[in-house]
Amino acid sequence: MKAMILAAGKGTRVRPLTYELPKPMIPILGKPVMAYLVEHLARYGVTEIMVNVSYLHDKIEEYFGEGHQFGVQIGYSFEGYTNDDGEVVPEPIGSAGGIKKIQEFGGFFDETTIVLCGDAVIDLDIKSALFEHRRKGALATVITREVPWEKVSSYGVVVSDEDGRVTAFQEKPSREQARSNCASTGIYIFEPEVIDLIPSGRPFDIGSELFPLLAERGLPFYSQTRKFDWIDIGSVKDYWEVLQAVLLGDVANMKVPGVQVEEGVWVGLNTSIDWSEGTQIEGPVYIGSGVRIDPGAHIVGPSWIGHGSHICSGAKVVRSVLFEYTRVLPDVTLEELIVLKDYSVDRSGEMKHVSQYDSNEWANARDRRAQRRHLESLGDLTQLEQKKA
Repeated sequence: MKAMILAAGKGTRVRPLTYELPKPMIPILGKPVMAYLVEHLARYGVTEIMVNVSYLHDKIEEYFGEGHQFGVQIGYSFEGYTNDDGEVVPEPIGSAGGIKKIQEFGGFFDETTIVLCGDAVIDLDIKSALFEHRRKGALATVITREVPWEKVSSYGVVVSDEDGRVTAFQEKPSREQARSNCASTGIYIFEPEVIDLIPSGRPFDIGSELFPLLAERGLPFYSQTRKFDWIDIGSVKDYWEVLQAVLLGDVANMKVPGVQVEEGVWVGLNTSIDWSEGTQIEGPVYIGSGVRIDPGAHIVGPSWIGHGSHICSGAKVVRSVLFEYTRVLPDVTLEELIVLKDYSVDRSGEMKHVSQYDSNEWANARDRRAQRRHLESLGDLTQLEQKKA
């Protein structure tokens, strides 16, 4: 079996996380989402993996290379073009269109292939899914999971008969219109003959175009409804909830890294925590490598403090995620926020630029000038108060 990871999308629903990262590179426990997929494939002996890339493609290619560190082989197919100014312009051609391009270029899909979206973490039993696919003589299989009926409007819904043969699709139907609560997980198993049905030279989508085509022609196309962990990062709210669940230990096979120094408190290498002046850390909290916690700071979990960050004296971080090199300034409170560089996002998905805050809340921990400016402003305030006195 071979594998194809779909990684060409822009991830607009998880901005600002994707302003500087492609969606498959969004970290969970400090590791890109796609890395968990590659490791999972390797555990099942799937070692030949193609990845279609487009938006910020270099971030993915530089991190994964040719896959040797994972014990696999990884190849890439870029979707886009170079304009007259020599600029590389990303231009995705649809999930199925990307597969067709790869096939026409080098004939990669010459055996059964599992196709996965690059923005989800799974623990699917691939061996069992492949066995059922072959037992039914399927040309294509879509892996589904039952979701609560009140949430069907967030998913593509698969309708199938008693034998699992797919009869129809519904894209994000209302609760009243939904004919099934089996959501497509973005995991598919294809035989090479399926690729022949994809038209050349134009965008083509798996869910909205290829699958209806398979169903209309009455080809052996089946769904498998399975129970397995499927962590889909569809929005910033999803991402926040996933990290909270991971830190609480609610996600199987995902362990907090580092060394546990107190109940519910894990730290990476070379951290500095000053426990004087009432410093409090209420787990579960992960403190990344090279983090500095000043005296009097207060952290309430579930919280993730990215490596190289700095929590200043009197600062309070409550149920939040701080990306790497975030300095929380003295006496500032951040509650239920994701903070990365110049942006914050609350648990409802509302995004704010740092300039929209009335006062300085955080800064780049690598920018010593920011710390110096803050200290200078405190000094000016002290002098002013002394003059008034």
